[in-house]
Amino acid sequence: MTDPSTPSAGPIVRTLSVPSADLRDSLADVSPAVDVVLWDFSDAPEGFDPAQLDAAVLPYTGRAHLDGALDAAPNLRLVQTQSTGYDGVADLVGPGVAIATAAGVHAAATAELAVGLALASLRGIDDAVRQQSEGRWHSARYPGLADRRVLLVGVGGIGEEIRRRLVTFEAEVTRVGSAARDDDLGHVHGSDELVGLAPDHDVVIVITPLTGATRGLIGREVLAALPDGALIVNVARGAVVDTEALTREVLAGRLRAALDVVDPEPLPEGHPLWSAPGVIITPHIGGNTEAFPPRILALLKRQVGLLGEGREPENLVRKGPWD
Repeated sequence: MTDPSTPSAGPIVRTLSVPSADLRDSLADVSPAVDVVLWDFSDAPEGFDPAQLDAAVLPYTGRAHLDGALDAAPNLRLVQTQSTGYDGVADLVGPGVAIATAAGVHAAATAELAVGLALASLRGIDDAVRQQSEGRWHSARYPGLADRRVLLVGVGGIGEEIRRRLVTFEAEVTRVGSAARDDDLGHVHGSDELVGLAPDHDVVIVITPLTGATRGLIGREVLAALPDGALIVNVARGAVVDTEALTREVLAGRLRAALDVVDPEPLPEGHPLWSAPGVIITPHIGGNTEAFPPRILALLKRQVGLLGEGREPENLVRKGPWD
């Protein structure tokens, strides 16, 4: 890890684009070495030559409508996402361009949604809302979150925030990472153990990044191994869960689902998951709370300060020139 008190030999970033005027104005005076300019990628940039651009902050929505946009910036050294996930970003730029994420910015908000979705389903709040619209009073006993056995797939920063909240609700948590290992909190199971672990768990919460290894990770075999009535909560990326296999299990009445992300996204009109009993769908709002603007601004201020001095930026998932 780079010592923030010691400049590194990395490249100095002179020009950084941001996708909103608010960000440009807030970052303008952070570093005298960095010129912060506006480029939202919907049109050609005004007032500067994109060939002079060293770094770019992508819109919050990620790569939507960005295919080919960064071709106009051949000297780009860094792209900064405003999301924790970075799937697809490498396709927008050359292999020598560094990629930094907003890891940490969305952790609290995504964790609260994950637990909120689990609570809503496990306490029958979704059913109560539907009954309310019908003017119907129906009291029933639901599983609840206390004493549920939760399989937490993903042990990064957001995964840890979810784990901490689940413990508060007195759930039993089993953690799963890419490979088995031990850490200060105990044992982390490997993803190759999922089929074996599934029968002993009531809830699966998915918060692993989407990669080649995790695409379809929660697939037919894992879903089939879960006990009747188990709940799938996905706040990661839609494609980590096999939509077709999940739909079959839900329509059969065997599993419930609470999904902030889906594949494809959004689901097409008429897809059976829209109206299936036991399903809650939110429109990919995991990190999108009022906590986001000040937290992303704080991160970007730190990044501009580091970049202006040639230091390694935070949250690099591909180092590019800082390798």
